[in-house]
Amino acid sequence: MQKEHRLRRRGDFRRTFRRGTSVANRQFVIYRSVRRDAGPVRIGVSVSKKVGNAVTRNRIKRLVKEIMRSWVNQLPEGTDIVLIARKPAADMDYHQMKSSLRHVAKKARLFQKRPEGPKTDSREGGSQ
Repeated sequence: MQKEHRLRRRGDFRRTFRRGTSVANRQFVIYRSVRRDAGPVRIGVSVSKKVGNAVTRNRIKRLVKEIMRSWVNQLPEGTDIVLIARKPAADMDYHQMKSSLRHVAKKARLFQKRPEGPKTDSREGGSQ
């Protein structure tokens, strides 16, 4: 994940927890808050020691960051996002984790509607 898309400071994490809204599934919790500035989306990842040892926690963080990096263009600007991994995430592979994150991100309404190329007019063939 690029430097401009990282949420790093403790104060930023706290502000996101305090002011943001949360959505969860069995594996992940997402906190989302809107900032006053219109900068790029910033993402922070948190994995508790309860989830596993350092190797497991770092693996989860790497996978989550890679998945979010591929979605960063679809996320709304001026938003801070904190992802918290729960214990069941430790047993997931990349594809399961991506599916679970997509599910919770859709619940949190993180994805913006993006045009997917030229669309045809739905009124084709009708009288004008």
